Amino acid sequence: MHNTLQEYIPHQAIPDVIKLLNHDNLVVKIKNERKTRHGDYRKLPNNKHQITVNSNLNHYRFLMTLIHEIAHYEAYKNYGNYIKPHGKEWKHTFQQLMLPFLNPKIFPKELLPLLARHFRNPKASSDTDVNLALALKKYDPPNDKTYIFEVPLGSEFRLYNGRVFRKGVKRRTRHEGVEVVSGKLYLFNPNAEVELVGSLQSD
Repeated sequence: MHNTLQEYIPHQAIPDVIKLLNHDNLVVKIKNERKTRHGDYRKLPNNKHQITVNSNLNHYRFLMTLIHEIAHYEAYKNYGNYIKPHGKEWKHTFQQLMLPFLNPKIFPKELLPLLARHFRNPKASSDTDVNLALALKKYDPPNDKTYIFEVPLGSEFRLYNGRVFRKGVKRRTRHEGVEVVSGKLYLFNPNAEVELVGSLQSD
């Protein structure tokens, strides 16, 4: 596993990550892309603990996701079963575990101010921190997806699950999308990745 990690995280982070993973009852698995999550943590029936992380993440997001899930394990170990999954115990643990990695030897300098701001009060998903999520996506390999904030008003776009929406107006922070089939209105974070499928045609 230690050799495998070299393919997924910044080289300078490897020694500290190996120290965090040095538990006999902690298993880390790298998974194919899952659209609804970057990683997860669970306690297994045999009392071992398993962390999974998506293989398609860029090095910086992979590292953040891995530490996010290790923080679940450490919070469980230190505070017990009955804490909230992303409560104050997890937040404090995640902050402390990430601190040694927040330096220019590991993360690009342009990410560090955004990371410092995010870790004042880390969220359950970094995707909800729009500025950080957009900055991290710059390090992803090219793909055919478009951010919803780039979709022209009235154009149709498709989500990963095949549902098609028509782009509406921007509210304070999110963008409206009306599902074509149902007519229901949904709100999307501006960093949502979608596939542009066509424009609204005038009569």
